[in-house]
Amino acid sequence: MEIIVNLDVMMAMRKVSSKELAKAIGITEANLSLLKRGKVKGVRFETLAAICNYLDCQPGDILAFKAET
Repeated sequence: MEIIVNLDVMMAMRKVSSKELAKAIGITEANLSLLKRGKVKGVRFETLAAICNYLDCQPGDILAFKAET
């Protein structure tokens, strides 16, 4: 089971920089970078909601599930 993080794709579509998004949602650029690369064990719903609100998207636009085959 794997969770795919498409945050960088959504940010590119919305033309939002990492610095801009990090500042808007109240996290460091370093933590945002880890999240974008899928290097985190979890994400708070509050953070996910702030990202979705700022990027005007749904959680499913950012996160995807890939089943083991």
